[in-house]
Amino acid sequence: MILKNVVNTSFCKLLKRALHQNKSPAKVASEKCSIEKIRNIGILAHIDAGKTTTTERMLYYSGIIRHMGEVHDGNTVTDFMDQERERGITICSAAVTFDWKNYRFNLIDTPGHIDFTMGVEQTLSVLDGVVILLDGSAGVEAQTCTVWRQADRYYLPRIVYVNKMDRPDANFEMCLKSMESKLDAVTLPVHMPYKDETGLAGIIDVVTLEKVIYDKKTNGRIITKSQLKEENSSLLEKALEKRRFLTDKLSGLDDELANIVIEQDSLDKVSSQVLVDSLRRITVSRKGVPVLLGSSYKNIGVQSLMDSVILYLPTPDTNQFTKLYKGFYDNLSARVFKIIHDKQMGPITFFRVYTGSLKKDQKIYNVQRGQTERSGKLYAAYADEYQEISEIEQGNIGALTGLKYTVTGDLLTNSASSAAQAKKYMEKKTLFSSEEIDKLFSVGTNVPDPVFFCSIEPPSLSSVSALEAALQELEKEDPSLRVSQDTNTDQIILAGMGELHIDIIKERIRREYKIDVSLGELQIAYKETIERPVKDTYVVQHDINKTKHEVSITLSLIPNYNGKKQLLLDSSHDSASNLSAVTEKTMKAISKGVSSAFLNGPKLGCPIVNVAVKLHFLEVKRGTSDSIITATVSQCIKKLMENSGSLLLEPIMNLEVVTSEEYSSNVIGDLSRRRAEIKSLDVRGHNKIISCTIPLSELLGYSTQLRIISSGHASFTMEFSHYQPMSEIDERDAIKRITGF
Repeated sequence: MILKNVVNTSFCKLLKRALHQNKSPAKVASEKCSIEKIRNIGILAHIDAGKTTTTERMLYYSGIIRHMGEVHDGNTVTDFMDQERERGITICSAAVTFDWKNYRFNLIDTPGHIDFTMGVEQTLSVLDGVVILLDGSAGVEAQTCTVWRQADRYYLPRIVYVNKMDRPDANFEMCLKSMESKLDAVTLPVHMPYKDETGLAGIIDVVTLEKVIYDKKTNGRIITKSQLKEENSSLLEKALEKRRFLTDKLSGLDDELANIVIEQDSLDKVSSQVLVDSLRRITVSRKGVPVLLGSSYKNIGVQSLMDSVILYLPTPDTNQFTKLYKGFYDNLSARVFKIIHDKQMGPITFFRVYTGSLKKDQKIYNVQRGQTERSGKLYAAYADEYQEISEIEQGNIGALTGLKYTVTGDLLTNSASSAAQAKKYMEKKTLFSSEEIDKLFSVGTNVPDPVFFCSIEPPSLSSVSALEAALQELEKEDPSLRVSQDTNTDQIILAGMGELHIDIIKERIRREYKIDVSLGELQIAYKETIERPVKDTYVVQHDINKTKHEVSITLSLIPNYNGKKQLLLDSSHDSASNLSAVTEKTMKAISKGVSSAFLNGPKLGCPIVNVAVKLHFLEVKRGTSDSIITATVSQCIKKLMENSGSLLLEPIMNLEVVTSEEYSSNVIGDLSRRRAEIKSLDVRGHNKIISCTIPLSELLGYSTQLRIISSGHASFTMEFSHYQPMSEIDERDAIKRITGF
């Protein structure tokens, strides 16, 4: 029997609420929901894989919006910034809440461009699971690998949705193989593509052995489900073969299913519900990844994706990472993942509640800052729309005004005693490692170092204070943006993750803050290090206000050091007896001097990395000020750096170029001239995929050059890889380019 039904059962109910009860989408999102029916998920992918289009379809089928927007039309819900709509890319992560089949989805649409990878990093710490999108014609791409690694860092279960399967060159099997080879993933394909004379018409559900067809006239809202029959024996046999393969693969990962298969002595007799339960256990434990398919733009497969989120991804109280917060018991514990500034409401802080609840006008203790703040109004968020609410409970995501000192990654609770109690609980429990405890109570966001910088100047002196205030707000929103002052030129320096990142910041300052700023020439963020160890003694004597200040210090610099501590103490017998008398106050002054010296190297004034300072001997005359000690340490390190022969380090990028085959030789030849090291050459359809590592300095203006040599038939993506020493010739050229001599 063919079942024809509107799968979006919640559509009519939510639409009725919104229209007849005069409730906005955010009002619907603010309604209470039991924790076992909440799913906090993010959508991650390489740029242009269809994240925003998929999110838009989810909102449409859930009934939150009545008309679907399109990225190319600039009218989607989650891409609400002017720059996002003009450029057709997601720049900031956006949170939306909607209901699907009586389940609550708190969904975050994340950026795909590598320049805005910080937007992905910020959100992952508050999610319970992720949906990773692949382009059906491209498989795993460069940024797919990046977001996959990011999800690994936060122990996030995931399902994969192979999008754009309507394209003629889409290949589901190729996507599965690329996941296995590039991501080392155990793939569990639960779908097969179903095509008719028009192309992709629907999917074959391997678990239930159903053919699912999406009605084009109703934008996929009406679907037709039919059980595969003997009449189409070839399709049924292929689906049965895929089901047997899936069952066999699952039984190797799940003991419960393996026992059932052994009892029944057959792979065919396992029920659909048993397979679904097994898939859930394997997904939550991150042993394997369910793989679905569809075409969001053609309105095929999105409802099945939402069903799979309910079936396979964990609830807020079963996610592995949430166990870290159990020490707070019923007290509030919430993690901040995003901050934006609104002209009317001021800073809006987005957070996820792990335990307890948060009420408006409540006192909040910030664990990282050690400060108590009083919250303002509390909101349920829907992209750039907000609905005021009185309370937000465990497992949900919300927004808050009134917090002045809180930044991204901070942990919020009721009081200092609540934080101390939770930490004591974790330290007592052997199931928590010291690394996990540090991860909870330290700043929760991994901030990458910027690779580009430039000066930024206001149009007039009267605009300086307004520009500084604007940059302060933007830096708080985006931790990967760094703002500093050049002490030599007194210029404001802007550092970011790429050309596009800095360009977007400039446009935001012009549009949102009405300051017509200009940017200086883009520079590479080099770093400095040393090539050999060096040791010396430095003595400083000063008479200030009839007081004699005197410091004698012996330090050594250790190269190729990758530890966290910059300052080490000599543990040898002679040194230990001397250093044991050093007070904590003096040690802080020494540490401050080390940090100050490491800000600027001797060659180009770049930060010093991969170097440790070892303190061997210290003698300080009574009455010597801490500032003199700090200055002595800093001067001694600079002297050692000059004597050791410092090296300039340049940022190296992972570059992936996709080009048609006829232009591949031109592209490879150009890359060779740019000091690129070719890692692999792959074929994808009629295109060649060139993967290489290349110095960032060689990629300035590369997009224009690539367009010329490929006649517009090539594109590229890049990601920071590492810093490496430069050759003597390249170093000399870099210094001449920057200093002019």
